Amino acid sequence: MARTRSRFLITLLAASLWPLAAYAGEADVVDVVVRAEGGGTYRFDVTVRHADEGWDHYANAFQVLGPDGAVLGTRELLHPHVDEQPFTRSLSGVAIPAGLHEVTVRAVDSVHATGGREMVVTVPR
Repeated sequence: MARTRSRFLITLLAASLWPLAAYAGEADVVDVVVRAEGGGTYRFDVTVRHADEGWDHYANAFQVLGPDGAVLGTRELLHPHVDEQPFTRSLSGVAIPAGLHEVTVRAVDSVHATGGREMVVTVPR
């Protein structure tokens, strides 16, 4: 009886913590500033929040996406930001087609890839 109760409590504890572990592991976009550079290209200043744990699990990129999901630009992040959260990095030279008025910005992490909070932003014209 005690063994069955112990298994039940362990299962209950694991089940209650699982959603926190799964959610906390994804990288979130928390702010985006878009500026026109001229010639149809744009600069994206993107703020990302992620519980970077070191080289094994960190936010390693952000992407600018068109409405069809096509990647218009990617900024690779080459190291963890364990002690700098949230952090802002920039990507210049992103070509946005003339008829496109909104893009989605998403963050990527080295374990979960995508899945965190994305932001839809207006392209200034």
